[in-house]
Amino acid sequence: MGQLLLFIVVALVVATIVFGVTVLLSGSDPGLTPVEPDGRAVPLPGDRPLGEDDISRTRFDTVVRGYRMAQVDQALQRAAYDIGYKGELIGVLEAEVAALREGRQEDADALRKAREAALAPAVAPPAEPPVPPGPDAPVIPMEAGPEPVEKR
Repeated sequence: MGQLLLFIVVALVVATIVFGVTVLLSGSDPGLTPVEPDGRAVPLPGDRPLGEDDISRTRFDTVVRGYRMAQVDQALQRAAYDIGYKGELIGVLEAEVAALREGRQEDADALRKAREAALAPAVAPPAEPPVPPGPDAPVIPMEAGPEPVEKR
């Protein structure tokens, strides 16, 4: 019985080695084929700060071996940004409270204004059309490049 078990183990090891060498030398292993997303992804919101419900509602497309990596990376990056932003906001609020407790009203007002400006949605000023250069405008040299070739 012991010899039969030893023979089976040796045969399996030899078969595994032969298979591995064959696949390695032939290069016929196609690897994983791309899978289309299943369309059930629910991304994190990008237009407001994250809340606890946003994290619990987040879903990713599933593929053969788990979740779509790009979606998970994007969600983690967004969550890390939001956590860092809230950490900075907490630091500003703590500094504002400390300034108020110490009676430094000017510092507290400056911190409050900075905090409110950071929380307000950024409004971009309207773009002004470019003004054509006048006759006294300085000449800006272009980068040196190959000399133009004349066509004959």
